[in-house]
Amino acid sequence: MIQTLKNYTREKVLSYLLSMATNSSDETLIKMTHLMELIPKKDYYKERIRWIRGLIRDKHPSIEFPRRILRDLHPNQRDKWISNLAINHLLNGTNKRKEWADQNGFYPPSTVVISPTMRCNLSCYGCYAGDYKKSLELSLDELDSVLNQLKEMGIYFAVISGGEPFYMKGIFEIFKKHSDMAFLVFTHGGLIDEQMVERLTEVGNVMPAFSLEGYEQETDERRGAGHFKKVMRAMDLLREGGLSFCGSFTHSRKNTDIITNPRYIDMLLDKGVFAMWLFSYVPVGRKPDTELMPTPEQRDLLRRTVTGYRATKPMLFVDFWNDGPMISGCLAGGRKYFHINANGDIEPCVFCHFAADNIRRTSLRDALASPLFQKIRQKQGEHDNLLRPCMLIDHPDAGRELFASEGAYATHEGADEIFTGLADSMDDYSRRYGEIADEAWEAEFKGHPVKKGKVSRT
Repeated sequence: MIQTLKNYTREKVLSYLLSMATNSSDETLIKMTHLMELIPKKDYYKERIRWIRGLIRDKHPSIEFPRRILRDLHPNQRDKWISNLAINHLLNGTNKRKEWADQNGFYPPSTVVISPTMRCNLSCYGCYAGDYKKSLELSLDELDSVLNQLKEMGIYFAVISGGEPFYMKGIFEIFKKHSDMAFLVFTHGGLIDEQMVERLTEVGNVMPAFSLEGYEQETDERRGAGHFKKVMRAMDLLREGGLSFCGSFTHSRKNTDIITNPRYIDMLLDKGVFAMWLFSYVPVGRKPDTELMPTPEQRDLLRRTVTGYRATKPMLFVDFWNDGPMISGCLAGGRKYFHINANGDIEPCVFCHFAADNIRRTSLRDALASPLFQKIRQKQGEHDNLLRPCMLIDHPDAGRELFASEGAYATHEGADEIFTGLADSMDDYSRRYGEIADEAWEAEFKGHPVKKGKVSRT
């Protein structure tokens, strides 16, 4: 009876939210936060919802992100993102993840990155996935099993990478079968045409993220002649169809001046980009080259620039390396996420190309509880400067130790290069960036909860 009442309450909340979703006024957004606050059990999530309500009242630019979802999206995608991401994953999901943690002795991650296929028609220099065999691919049954296991943990959001995910036959059948989940798909964009827009509209639960290196010259230099125009055309098709999409930018030594120039962000806003994912080049994958890494000074410049963007631009920004203070450090090893590659290997991170388990011989639950992943999570707690979260580029000695752990194996030929031939370069980078990051951590984050022992990184 109690469970039935709980389900009824959640269904009523969702019904009310969807009925309000055609109005993007501040008053409506505030009412929606009050409804959403009824669902999560953990005080942390209730506090975050109240924080969002404060942003709405203060008319913060970041609130344009949910406002655009209500105002601009096709009804099918709008309703799917409210029900699947906001309700199933963020609100109901956190309750389910807490219940799973109580039963299993550790908290599950918030999401997973899955690379179901390595097929791709591009040969981008520096591709982190460039050394996996292009013939590798998960079966639809394997992908289905992984998603079912995730939902048992309370995870209803999955990131799909590759390879080029849209080359996988049957991928839309997976999206349709798991219609209660939300999917972010990293794509080069070259396969999106009018027919695919129709399929994306039909399923509603998929948001593409287009990979860019800058403008036409920079993007085509890495991805091939004419590619930038293909991406711009794909963005136009999605925007005209009322579908949301993101940009994805690999920050390198070559393009810092582009991503730190607000005119570039304004160009993407004009194209209709909802959110921007920022990654720093890491020397893994195809022909790893430390000279492509952004310098320590460039990395810090991007961090400070993104802080400014968040205060002024109506776009959501996710800075994978510099957001450590916001997310309590490194996400890898199942603390907040992990990666399943196209061979089924369960890797700590998309940039950590080693594993101890494979989905074809172990469950996700057992892989998350493995000695390797437990050791990674233990190591994460040893690093107090959250501006230096990464075990590859910020604490390379820890990365080498983990790679050498009993039972760990390289997931493709050459995966050990960052731990062997490039070890001295990585140590030098870590030292030079550490000098900048340590000074910034002391000056800018004096009141951070981790300094006061008030934040958990489990």
